[in-house]
Amino acid sequence: MKTVALFKYRPAIVETATQYVRWEYAPPYHIYNCLPSYLEEEITYQVDPYNNIYTIHDRAGELVGYCSFGADARVRGGDYSDEALDIGLMIHPDLTGQGLGAGFVRDVIRFGVGKFHPRFLRVTIAAFNQRARKVWEKNGFEIIQTFSGELSGMEFVIMTRPVNAPK
Repeated sequence: MKTVALFKYRPAIVETATQYVRWEYAPPYHIYNCLPSYLEEEITYQVDPYNNIYTIHDRAGELVGYCSFGADARVRGGDYSDEALDIGLMIHPDLTGQGLGAGFVRDVIRFGVGKFHPRFLRVTIAAFNQRARKVWEKNGFEIIQTFSGELSGMEFVIMTRPVNAPK
């Protein structure tokens, strides 16, 4: 059975990256906020095609999130030696905490698998972020590693699943 896409994906461009790097999350999620002094540098990074960053738009064309695939979704300090497609996902702050995360994750997985054809999927999450962990667990991911990030010292978990795992 073919899965119907909930969202449309587009490579990040300056206009959309300028919007989402300014999104502000309330504590404790404020660690995801971009510092004003890094805005220009972050926008340049976001629109570099090498980083595989895509904007996520709802059916009305509104920007509702963005995702990344590959090295951008990794945190220095983790063991990424096993082959897997790394996935990063950010949802507009106004949409968080409303039970929408599992649908976002399913659709981002569908998009990433269709584009990159991996055998395994992997996500790295700040250990305190229970909401995100539950969303990925609902999509069949299991924790395989816990580590401290090299730059921040913050605790992270790495979760994986095979592409064809039951969800």
